Amino acid sequence: MLIKIKDYSLLIVLLSLFSLGKKMETMGKVVIAIVIAVMVRWGWKLLNWVWLKPKKLEKWLRDEGYKGNSYKLLMGDMIELATIIKEGKSKPSPVTHDITSYALPFDHHIISKYGEKSFIWLGTTPRMYIRDPELIRDILLRPEEFQKPHPEPFRDSLIRGLLIKEGNKWTKHRKIINPAFNLQNLKIMFSAISLSCSDMIHKWELLTAEAGSIEVDVWPYIDSLAGDVISRAAFGSSYEEGEKIFRIQKEQIDLIFQMLFILHLPGRRFIPTRANKKFNENVKELRSVLMGIINKRKKAIETGEGKCDDLLGILLESNKKEIEEHGVGMSMEDVIEECKLFYVAGSETTSNLMVWTMVCLSLHQEWQIRAREEIVQVFDDKELDFEGLKNLKVLTMILNEVLRLYTPVIMMTRATHKDTKLGNMMIPSGMQLSLAMMHVHHDREIWGDDANEFKPERFSEGIVNATKGKGSSPFFPFSYGPRVCIGQNLAMAEAKTALAMILHRFSFELSPSYKHSPFPVFTLPPQFGAHLILRNIS
Repeated sequence: MLIKIKDYSLLIVLLSLFSLGKKMETMGKVVIAIVIAVMVRWGWKLLNWVWLKPKKLEKWLRDEGYKGNSYKLLMGDMIELATIIKEGKSKPSPVTHDITSYALPFDHHIISKYGEKSFIWLGTTPRMYIRDPELIRDILLRPEEFQKPHPEPFRDSLIRGLLIKEGNKWTKHRKIINPAFNLQNLKIMFSAISLSCSDMIHKWELLTAEAGSIEVDVWPYIDSLAGDVISRAAFGSSYEEGEKIFRIQKEQIDLIFQMLFILHLPGRRFIPTRANKKFNENVKELRSVLMGIINKRKKAIETGEGKCDDLLGILLESNKKEIEEHGVGMSMEDVIEECKLFYVAGSETTSNLMVWTMVCLSLHQEWQIRAREEIVQVFDDKELDFEGLKNLKVLTMILNEVLRLYTPVIMMTRATHKDTKLGNMMIPSGMQLSLAMMHVHHDREIWGDDANEFKPERFSEGIVNATKGKGSSPFFPFSYGPRVCIGQNLAMAEAKTALAMILHRFSFELSPSYKHSPFPVFTLPPQFGAHLILRNIS
């Protein structure tokens, strides 16, 4: 039988459809295979993240003699940590300089339970405590090998900037920012510091004008003073103009504590809690306010109307020079983050140092008297000047002892990103290390049996000799090594200026209503304030 042409066409169509069906079936199998492969891969990654890697790191820790709670799926120690912190934060401490158990209740709980070689779980990540000063020093001298953990939810949610940059980006940012903190610029900023201090002193003089003495919670005033100084020194504006930034930053800190339970969960910022929603709103508002300040200053500098004698002006000039010379500098986002860092680190560290110094001098009147006598001797009836600050030896000893006992950097964290040797250990990748600064500063084996006592005389021969022959001084109030705090000289100059002016006009002692409460937030503020009796002696 002959097949007609149209039958051939039909046959060809049928064969094509059959072939296409086979191809579709093959493609379907390929797609299914790809989907299965992706699911297996991501499933393996998930399993490794939530279980296999944590258990592997836990085994290494225990083999090295470290002890801690067994790993709990996904949450680790976060529930216990948040519960203990919430309970500890709710009540004051006895009036003592032995504050480690109060300021770090969860860490103290773990170390007391398991010993010095202990670790905790922050979600799926183990964090081992490092308390040997030599190991801490070694870690801080090797920033490329021991980098800051990223992400670090508590820290990164509040501030970023130079504090968290690594490698070449950190080097570039540090180079751009360095000019703002040189000695010449600190001298220029001294007038802003003095002006802010004078404003606070005037307020206290009005309070004590009638009775001569009065109970005052000095903490809000000192907190505002530090804010005023950093606003003027950084932005050439008064505290009132920067008030919104401070309000937002402080609210962010409170919100972080409300979110402790979820802080280490992946995708935390998308969890629809009230605190999380408000936190994200504040991030946008803060960025908008800072962008307004920065753009206003840039336009003023471009038109020749703005000065470059404050931190922001110097930063923008230095950044402009870097871009002209090398083509790349800091972006607008980078500048915003550095400004946020100015506000938090620049005010928190100094205000904490000043308030705890007043508390310590209230408890130890003999040192208050010695400091006041020195101030009178150095300045007599002359106006306070920048050059004279270096002659305040007694006040410097006092400030160093306060920095030791109430260190603003209570704990630092580093992480390994590859197998890294430290001492006689080869620490695996993915391990976090807690550098226990406060524990080191209160260690009896290092500082002696009087480690928890206020004894500024231990610094009479300088920081290096403070431990009386027990090795190089384990003193880390502003960190150590290449990444030592860039603003430490500004902080010390501000603290010396403020305290010299306060001591010259007032004596002070603890009020009966004083509640000791050095509880860490970003640094170590007195959470229940600092109620003192102020007496005008001028």
